[in-house]
Amino acid sequence: MEIILLERIEKLGAIGDVVTVKDGYARNFLLPNKKALRSNAANKKVFEANRAKIEADNAARRSDAEKAAEGVNGKQIVLIRQSSNAGHLYGSVAVRDIVDALHADGVTNVSKAMVVLERPIKTLGVFDVKVALHPEVAVAISVNVARSPEEAELQAQGVDVMADLFEKDESGFTEDYDPNAEPGEIATETEETEEAPAAEA
Repeated sequence: MEIILLERIEKLGAIGDVVTVKDGYARNFLLPNKKALRSNAANKKVFEANRAKIEADNAARRSDAEKAAEGVNGKQIVLIRQSSNAGHLYGSVAVRDIVDALHADGVTNVSKAMVVLERPIKTLGVFDVKVALHPEVAVAISVNVARSPEEAELQAQGVDVMADLFEKDESGFTEDYDPNAEPGEIATETEETEEAPAAEA
């Protein structure tokens, strides 16, 4: 479907561009959210008649977003979650969790639609997440997912908590190793002569 963009859309174009998109994308997202118009003679006339106003409104929204960006850019939020010993979360961190944490931190001008999360976060660690306050204004925030405030503090300083954890586990792991033992056998000091008659039979 051919459409006229009413705002800049990443990877598509700028205001006033006529582009072709999949019908479903246009019908389900762009048109209902007033981000575009169907491209036909009547709509082109309407767009050209209102172009100055559309561009002025966009510039005003962009200016507001740039001011808001100062309070959001580089923001660090900490999310405490339970995880397995390997660092995999029980569940995942979704857009809603990030928005709730930002609101709790006093950043109230970010909605779920603005948070660009490629995929849900399913492990411990520090993740950069993009927040698009406006089609032309995007900032990055840091999402620190940890099991405790202490771990979050370490991760914020650049410590790989999971690597440290495995090193501690390995250093405390001692077990007699018998290179001749069959898998699943427990290493014991039995004389081989006891097993010999059974092997001959």
